Amino acid sequence: MKLSDALKKVTVVAAKGDLQREITGVNIDSRKVATGDLFVAVKGTQADGHLYIPKAIEQGAAAVLVSEPIPADTPDSVTYVQVADTEDAVGKVATQFYGDPTTKLKLVGVTGTNGKTTIATVLYNMFRAFGHKCGLCSTVCNYIDGRAIPADHTTPDPVTLNKLLAQMADEGCEYAFMECSSHAIHQKRIGGLRFVGGIFTNLTRDHLDYHKTFENYRNAKKAFFDGLPKGAFAITNADDKNGMIMVQNTQATVRTYSTRTVADYKGRILEESIEGMLLDIDGREVSVRFVGRFNVSNLLAVYGAALMLGKTPEDTLRVLSTLHPVNGRFEAIRSPKGFSAIVDYAHTPDALVNVLTAINEIVRGKGKVITVCGAGGNRDKGKRPLMAQEAANRSDRVIITSDNPRFEEPQDIINDMLAGLTDEQKQKVISIVDRREAIRTATMLAQPGDVILVAGKGHEPYQEIKGVKHHFDDHEEIKKAFGIN
Repeated sequence: MKLSDALKKVTVVAAKGDLQREITGVNIDSRKVATGDLFVAVKGTQADGHLYIPKAIEQGAAAVLVSEPIPADTPDSVTYVQVADTEDAVGKVATQFYGDPTTKLKLVGVTGTNGKTTIATVLYNMFRAFGHKCGLCSTVCNYIDGRAIPADHTTPDPVTLNKLLAQMADEGCEYAFMECSSHAIHQKRIGGLRFVGGIFTNLTRDHLDYHKTFENYRNAKKAFFDGLPKGAFAITNADDKNGMIMVQNTQATVRTYSTRTVADYKGRILEESIEGMLLDIDGREVSVRFVGRFNVSNLLAVYGAALMLGKTPEDTLRVLSTLHPVNGRFEAIRSPKGFSAIVDYAHTPDALVNVLTAINEIVRGKGKVITVCGAGGNRDKGKRPLMAQEAANRSDRVIITSDNPRFEEPQDIINDMLAGLTDEQKQKVISIVDRREAIRTATMLAQPGDVILVAGKGHEPYQEIKGVKHHFDDHEEIKKAFGIN
């Protein structure tokens, strides 16, 4: 593609060199630049891409996009282009280079603190069950119609994202469902993409290490809905106090869902067990393999999106009844000894409340609830004591342990969690740094009828310690402790 064509959606401030030259790729990582590529120098949170321009040129970059004044002494072999903001420009350039893939498929974005993975994945599985070719961008994994492509971030960088979406379009995908993290929205990783719909799940404390204030975090999510075009849909959670704030400035058609109040899509639990629920959704009964009020909300969002995408209520509920929970999201494992364990990704105070509330509603005092949880290192420290409090408030026993300590000492993280507990709460809490030992101890404490919650890691098959990912899978550890294969 000609460089001038790749730049069609951005405003050029200054240029030096040949704008008609051919470029063979777009990259924001100087280490990945190949001969003929356009290197976009983005000022990120960790590093400034402008410092890596010499490396990109050494690797063979044909052109460089910058947001700083163009130096006087640039090599003749390289075209320099200046724009006001490369972070804003990179998505638009990548979209253009990869042939505007979201004009060739219907893209639906899901944002919020909790529930993104479940909603996006269930929609992907549902529309494949309807017979459509689909793509998925999620925390767990990216998929192109059943083919897995490993995920490093909830939402990839703009270049990787557009390349992935172009692959989906080229392989005949009609729909794509994407988790949109607050980081990705704020860093404009989804810039230049055209969404036919957006879904808001809920908003609770998370990522304040990055956003600094709750308002900044909320505004990052809201920006996604502000950017939806006319003709798109915006489905929001009427049960969340921020639900209507999200859509107050959107041009999209607004729809609401609720388990508690008047809404376009309404649901309630008729019966539930550790294996699933019987629900009433808009006056129709449906049996699902999901558990918990929070999952009723997730499924209502899925139901609403399916209807907005043209499916009938009957067909949507029929397919919904056949689908399974997402890996690491309220997954039940039964012990031969008559108790159960739940593996869940809950890693925020609100997510812990949701899962423990669901477990307590099922147990109804007929068994004990034993919670194993920790908190991630090098992340928002303010939520650590809150997580310990919520676990202690809703469990009979709590074992605080390591999650992904990253570059922090595990015991320091545990101490931060314990600091949130009263003397009375501490009576039911023990701490075991070794996560494997913590899970084993929980199974030794459990009696028939009890439920163990192992929270925080869900689908992750590793523990990150001092920059190294060591294999560790909560599912495997529970099964070993249960004595099952």
